Amino acid sequence: MNIAVGSDHRGFSVKQRLTATLAKMGHEVHDVGIATGEGAADYPDFAIPVAEQVSKGKADRGILVCGTGFGMCITANKVHGIRAVTCRDPIEAEMSRRHNNANVLCMSADFLGQELIDRMVQVWLNTDFEGGRHQRRVEKISKYEDGAA
Repeated sequence: MNIAVGSDHRGFSVKQRLTATLAKMGHEVHDVGIATGEGAADYPDFAIPVAEQVSKGKADRGILVCGTGFGMCITANKVHGIRAVTCRDPIEAEMSRRHNNANVLCMSADFLGQELIDRMVQVWLNTDFEGGRHQRRVEKISKYEDGAA
């Protein structure tokens, strides 16, 4: 799977470890930055390129990390076709895929431990969208987003 990954300065160390883990799992990783953990960085500068890669089909999914995950999630959801979620545990990660077909996972570097992050990412990447009644709901979101509501 092709995965676009990005973080701000607060998520840098988590992103670095995560990109290495994803590569070891056999995924193709597109790291859009931040390149170093030095100095402050604005989360939209990384959330937008990750979300655009997913939106344009250059990446299958995206993963974003900032202090809380909230800023990345808000920003990513501004990009057409993105269904970004902020998750705090593996059950939320699973359900975001099963019921919402989430295509960008946003996480907190400050409030989640690395083992929990690794487990959530594994569950999120390995969970399929159920479709069915959930497909109808996701299509309603897409219809509104396309201006046809």
